[in-house]
Order: sequence, then C-alpha cells, then structure tokens
Amino acid sequence: MESGAVKKKWGFQVKQEHITATATLTVRSALTIIKQNLKENDPRPIIPLGHGDPSAFPCFRTTPVAEDAVVDAVRSAEFNCYSPSVGILPARRAIAGYLNRDLPCKLSPDDVHLTAGCKQAIQVILTVLARPGANILLPKPGFPLYEANARHTHLEIRHFDLLPEKGWEVDLDGLEALADENTVAMVIVNPGNPCGNVFTYQHLQKIAEKARKLGIMVISDEVYDHLTFGSTPYVRMGVFGSTVPVITLGSMSKRWIVPGWRLGWLVTSDPSGILQELRVDSFLPSKNLYKCCNCKPTIIVMRFFFALSRLLIPSKAISTSPLAPQPSFRFVLNASFFFFFDEHNDIAEDQWF
Repeated sequence: MESGAVKKKWGFQVKQEHITATATLTVRSALTIIKQNLKENDPRPIIPLGHGDPSAFPCFRTTPVAEDAVVDAVRSAEFNCYSPSVGILPARRAIAGYLNRDLPCKLSPDDVHLTAGCKQAIQVILTVLARPGANILLPKPGFPLYEANARHTHLEIRHFDLLPEKGWEVDLDGLEALADENTVAMVIVNPGNPCGNVFTYQHLQKIAEKARKLGIMVISDEVYDHLTFGSTPYVRMGVFGSTVPVITLGSMSKRWIVPGWRLGWLVTSDPSGILQELRVDSFLPSKNLYKCCNCKPTIIVMRFFFALSRLLIPSKAISTSPLAPQPSFRFVLNASFFFFFDEHNDIAEDQWF
C-alpha cells in the first residue's frame, strides 16, 4: 500500500468473539486442548477415553447388511436422480416402522424428515423455533452442539441442571423457574451424553407433564437409542407425545457404528395435532424444511436410506459389534468433558493419561 493511501474498507467481516465462542463448544476442541498439553517426550501410550467414534477401531464394525445395502444402491444406478428434500417415501416408511416398535401412537412416513446426520436435525429444529426474544432450555451437562446452534440462530440459552445424586435426572423445579412466556422448547438427551444415564418411564412422564404445564415442546435427542447399560429399560420420549409435542432426533451413527455416513432424522410425535394447530409443522415437511437450512442432505444419502431400510426392520441385522459392552465404556459415558476448559485442571500432572 502506498504511503498516505486510504485503506480500502470492505463490507464483509467476521464477528470473532461469536465464532470463537461457538467453535470451542465441541468435543474435538476439548481433545485438541488436552493433546496440546501433553509432553512430546512422554513414552507412555495414550488411551483415548474421549474418543467419540468407535468405528475408528477395527474391532467395531457395522453389520454387513448395511454395507451390502449401500453397495447395492450405488451399483444399481437407480438412485442417481434428484430426490425429495424431505427424503424418499420408502426410507421414511422404514424409519417410521423402526421407531413404531417402541411407541403406542404409531408414526406415519409424513412424520419423518431425513437429515444429513443428527447434527443437521439439530440445526433445522432450532432454526424453525428461533424468533426475536425466544429462549430455549438446555441441559447442563449436555451436548455442546445445541448451544452452538442456538447461538447461531440467536436463541437465548438457559441451562437447567441434571442432578447427579438422582441419576442425572432433570431438575424439574429449576426448569420451571427458568421458563417464561418466551420459552419455546426444552432439550433432553436420552440415553444421556455425556453422563450415560437412562431416564426412567416415570421421570419422562414428569418431564412431559412439566413441559405441557409450561407450554413448550420437548426435543428429545435419541442418537444413542437402545445403547443402554444397567437395569433401566430404554423408553422413547415419543411415548408421551399425546401429553406434549415431541420432536425426536436420531441417526444411524451410534447404534450402527457409521457416523461418517451422515444418516439422520427428525420425527414429530404429536397425535393431538398441536404442531399443526400452531402451524409449526408447516415449516417441517417437504422443501420448507430446508428453506430454513441451507445444508440440504446429498441425494446419495437420501437413496442410502432407501437401501438401508431393510436394515432398520429385521432385528437380526441390528448386531453392531462382536464385542460385548465393557464396563469401561460406561465409564466413558459418565465422564464429563467440561473440566477441560478449566485452566486450573490437573492435565499438567498427567493424572488423566
């Protein structure tokens, strides 16, 4: 630049504080911080207790039924054309059938919306709910991506506690104290991430009743569905859809050990028709779902759902690993990574490695 020249002013810029705040709210960011604090000359092997992708290890592999379905779909050359944004009918019918095994009020394919993994489902529903002044209730501890997406959609975030002394149940009294006329929804993660808890039927019923009293919907993240340990039976939040509108988010990533395939869904459980009455559902079906979100799933992903529909139905195909769950996995699920961001943690003393 010549001396004395006026600096060009550009119209684009990045809000650094906003990007930094949301970018640090990921498991990978926490792991990066830990790795940066390790001693390079330390000969001890690192045990990746924070690894969230079991498929990276050769002992964990999805069922051959899923692999064969994907290969068949690609080689058939029948699924290379455009597909509906919401997902093709056979795929949505298969997912509805899979979820209906656990639900008293049966879903139809129209209740199912396919997404590029559960992360996009989170993005879509928070975008649909966002409006000036609105707030959302998120669990603490919880999955950080909800907070990151809420920030991006300008939803005010209010955290309710999970109570460790009660098996990480929701603090329902504290939840009610946080809610007001601008609260749009509460989020639960069941089975829990990062705590590994499983809500009982009775507690889920209390959550539904409390949400109905507050006039808010329940967003139930169920990506770990049926991956449970202990004696508490797994119950879907959609069981209480007649009490309060429930949005169920799920994917094939965890149970079938294929996170890289990016296969997810967003499902409405609302037999009372509240979402339709309030026209919330008008933003979900068909192309309107993706007008709110520019991250449309790829066409091949939509077609994979069709090919994988046979995987979702037969129970014999749901074996995901030759290994039985080990107690250490339960330990990892119960480990919270929030201490990673405390500059006074014990990483320097190598107590975690």
